[in-house]
Amino acid sequence: MKSDIKDIKNLVILGAGESGVGAAILGLAKGMDVLISDFGSIPEKYLEVIRERNIPYEQGGHSEEQILKADMVVKSPGIPPTAPIVRKITEKGIPVVSEIEFAGYFTNAKMICITGSNGKTTTTLLIYHILKKAGLDVGLAGNVGFSLARQVAEDPHEYYVIELSSFQLENMFDFKAHVAVILNVTPDHMDRYDHKMELYTAAKFRILQNQTPEDFFIYWMEDPIIAEQVKCVQSEALRLPFSEHRSEESAAWLDDSGIVHFETPRDVWEIPRDRLSLTGLHNLYNSMAAGLSASALDIRNDVIRDALADFEAVEHRLEFVKEIDGVTYINDSKATNVNSTWYALESMTRPTILILGGKDKGNDYSEILPLVKEKVKAIVCMGVDNTKLLDFFSAEVPEIRDTHSIEEAVRACAQLAAEGDAVLLSPCCASFDLFKSYEHRGQLFKECVSALS
Repeated sequence: MKSDIKDIKNLVILGAGESGVGAAILGLAKGMDVLISDFGSIPEKYLEVIRERNIPYEQGGHSEEQILKADMVVKSPGIPPTAPIVRKITEKGIPVVSEIEFAGYFTNAKMICITGSNGKTTTTLLIYHILKKAGLDVGLAGNVGFSLARQVAEDPHEYYVIELSSFQLENMFDFKAHVAVILNVTPDHMDRYDHKMELYTAAKFRILQNQTPEDFFIYWMEDPIIAEQVKCVQSEALRLPFSEHRSEESAAWLDDSGIVHFETPRDVWEIPRDRLSLTGLHNLYNSMAAGLSASALDIRNDVIRDALADFEAVEHRLEFVKEIDGVTYINDSKATNVNSTWYALESMTRPTILILGGKDKGNDYSEILPLVKEKVKAIVCMGVDNTKLLDFFSAEVPEIRDTHSIEEAVRACAQLAAEGDAVLLSPCCASFDLFKSYEHRGQLFKECVSALS
């Protein structure tokens, strides 16, 4: 498809978010006739950009006749392949690609790509931090930073660090990652994948497409799903797996004295675990993945060590908010699936009041039940409908509350908490029943906590 890009004249963009507007800007820069079509309302900040550049657009519906004349369609990752307009485009044989795929047609930059069910954002930002500290010309894209397409059009870089969701990977074909990282694969977005884990896993492993022996595949070898999938993967990339304990295959591991070791064909180095800025087992894995990625790019060991030591944590991911009357409040709003909440609970050292709830994506809460029994003294459910949570956890914790707003949930936590406790917002669920996004949820949580004091 990349070889045919010069023949693309009419480009349609479905969805006018960060990726869609970026793709439109790149399409215009390459001389294409562009139409942005959004079935909903376009956010004002993107409307301003669209109008400033005189990009043709429509919102509140799709003009099918015009869309079906497209030579190529760039689809927002949030639009499922089952959407009626996407079905019609596909039936007509019009290529449908992601914004990342489209941007890749017009750059030869080295791509460092990160996917996984949990830890993507932290690891992406950590790798970006290391590369910046090393003085490389690097951009940040995907689910964080700015649109890759817009950067390729207006602010090109030699390297890009890209967070990729399974949704984005679905419509990537010719794109190649120089460094591909798969952190973990646990059930998520099952409603999108017909509740079939193999379909979700296959989407994640598309990150390995087109890799050559000069490229790198970094992954957590102790993840059972990854361990099984890599047995049948055809990637030619050099494999650099990481693990908690050393094995013959490990390229990064932790020894019994608390030293994290890195061993690649290019170099061997180490760092004490207590020097890592990020704490918790999940962040140990994130740091290993980032360190291996940086080593694959020939960054000096002292630079990597310093960057792993001075990186600042990601907002909404195990973010310390405040301590009030001896109670610590922690914002983990980014935990939108069960496994992410498992990692949050694993890192807790205080008796915990846990806030759960939101839009359930087919969750199986049994995964976190042992940690809930060990560490959680009370659960506060927060959602439009908490029936599933109440049914599952009522007999498992000393106390459970049913709330339907962030304000009500925070007040309930303050009543339940005693000095020495922690209140953890780690919802397990998507935010869209009560909030605009997980960021919106986390921000409101922080505001409500601040109002307590």
